[in-house]
Amino acid sequence: MALKIEMLRCFAAVAQSGNLSDAARTLGRTPSAISMMLKQLETHLGEPLFETDRKSKLTALGDFVLEQAERELKQFDDTVRTIEGYAKATLGHVRIAAVPSVAGSIITQVFARHINEFSHVDIELRDMDSSSIIRELSKDRVDIGVATLGEQNFGLHSQFLLADTFGVICSEKHPLAFETGPIDWEKLEGERLIANSLSKGIDADQSRALHAKALLTAQNLTSLTAMVRAGIGITILPEMAIQALHSSGFAFRPLANPIAKRPIHLLRKAGVTLSPSAQIMERHIFNYVQETMKQS
Repeated sequence: MALKIEMLRCFAAVAQSGNLSDAARTLGRTPSAISMMLKQLETHLGEPLFETDRKSKLTALGDFVLEQAERELKQFDDTVRTIEGYAKATLGHVRIAAVPSVAGSIITQVFARHINEFSHVDIELRDMDSSSIIRELSKDRVDIGVATLGEQNFGLHSQFLLADTFGVICSEKHPLAFETGPIDWEKLEGERLIANSLSKGIDADQSRALHAKALLTAQNLTSLTAMVRAGIGITILPEMAIQALHSSGFAFRPLANPIAKRPIHLLRKAGVTLSPSAQIMERHIFNYVQETMKQS
């Protein structure tokens, strides 16, 4: 007969209460069932655990078994609570990587709404460029990604979130800041363009021609916006990238070109089941974007 955890739980309850009746009430069992389980345990060990049938005094073996049983029962109960907590998404670890504009806007808003649901969940948020996010997902170093899909998207499950409109970013004192409608590419001729990795990805002949003449390039958003604020030139960025800065001194004017948009996808590795907490977080991100789009 194998030694079962319920045998140890039954014995510990009797040893702690000093009688069968109280132990039976604690465990929700009948005294006869408790007595039978004790006999099975003693038979398995080959020695009595109590000095008398009254169960009020332990033998030397009983003292030793109680010490071991209490330790193992605590470990077992802690493990069960951890497993159940993970399954119910009250415990766990969620790793999110998002492009900076999304990390600083959508993800923070999702956290603000739902963070209390994850009070015991270890959440890690990293902001990085789209290619790095896709690489981290493929290597299982990230659970959820929010990025632009490139050509290297094999092995990823993707769900379209939104299209982020590109626009001209200029100083609030720049003449373009006073334009009332979308800006045509022709209006950017003669402007000093500060190129960046996002603007270079716009699939339009006019954009490529404009970037071919650009002598300034900045990859870091802080450096890029500092140059624009100083009046050194203009740049082209998705609208969310500027919104995430929560900074004044800029003007955003959308481009008239309808294809000048950056598609953002919700990503995870294909064929991998997310943890319950990660599944809930993924759903919150998607639902927040859908709700926000309906309101706009």
